[in-house]
Amino acid sequence: MQPETKKAFEVLNLNRVWLPTIIGMGIAAYLFWGDNVFTRDSMHLLGQANGFSLLFAVLMIVVRDLGYIYRLRIITQQEMSWVSSFYIIVLWEFSSAVTPSVVGGGLVAVFLMAREGLTLGKAVAYVMLTAILDNLFFVLAAPAGYFVAYDAVFSSNAAAMQLGGRSLQYIFWISYGLVALYMFNMLFALFFKPRFFKWLLLRCTKISFLKRWKNSARTHGDEIMLASQVLKNKPFSYWGKLLLVTAFAWSSRYIILNFLMAAYVPLDIWQHVIIFGKHIMLWVVMLISPTPGSSGTAEFFFKQLYQSELGEYTLITDLVWRLLTYYLYLVLGIIYLPRWVKKIFVAQKEHAQ
Repeated sequence: MQPETKKAFEVLNLNRVWLPTIIGMGIAAYLFWGDNVFTRDSMHLLGQANGFSLLFAVLMIVVRDLGYIYRLRIITQQEMSWVSSFYIIVLWEFSSAVTPSVVGGGLVAVFLMAREGLTLGKAVAYVMLTAILDNLFFVLAAPAGYFVAYDAVFSSNAAAMQLGGRSLQYIFWISYGLVALYMFNMLFALFFKPRFFKWLLLRCTKISFLKRWKNSARTHGDEIMLASQVLKNKPFSYWGKLLLVTAFAWSSRYIILNFLMAAYVPLDIWQHVIIFGKHIMLWVVMLISPTPGSSGTAEFFFKQLYQSELGEYTLITDLVWRLLTYYLYLVLGIIYLPRWVKKIFVAQKEHAQ
């Protein structure tokens, strides 16, 4: 685990918060500066929010994280305590916030679970299963969100024109295709043919320009086989609970924005549905962002998608949304990473004695 430990701590580095913060704030400043409607006096709009809607938005953040924590407890069949699950989720979110979305925080999550007492095989299995569940939600929900929000986004909409006609659609479907391909590959490898998947990886690395990844392919193949053994013969109730909690947690994540927007502008039921659909589209696009935590990408596309509903409140809502759903986890990482490290080393010292 030594190379993995080194890589994990390279990600779990508090100095990494600066790059996504600078990128995100830089793009936000550019959007504010280039907006013809927004002025310095417009900052007073921040105080015009409906307090109850803002409170519900914050409450949904808590509900979402409790959903993730509870899901981790289900996945590990209560091997993880509530406290350990809390640390893992917070630091997993932190690692995802400081790495590009296409990289994610999977390696860090494996490291965290292993340090919390799980075997390597179980840690790998549970992280892979979490990724499959999340991607399954996207694969099922994204087309529904796309078609629900299609007219609002692409029918003579500023977003379509500013993004060059169909470019947003291309980005969406490319991202969706990559997510779906990854999910089906992992499903096939983990639940049907893990040994064949390992063989295929090793065969691919016999190609001359892929030989450098031979050792990584063998390691990944071994991890797939270990994970497959861990997840074999789980009862139906196990899978049913996981699917329900995953849908609940991700829906809670998206509904945060509904409450934030409702804090500034009146919305009817159908507008809430469209906002939810747009958010799924936005998230799928963010998944292929090359920047840490989709910094800049999220802020830019938010304005394109939601300006028609929010008007002069667009940039203010964009800022509050990112503060609550992204920068919050950078702050929580700064607070809880040192505490987790201290917790683990104290536990190791006590175990040694």
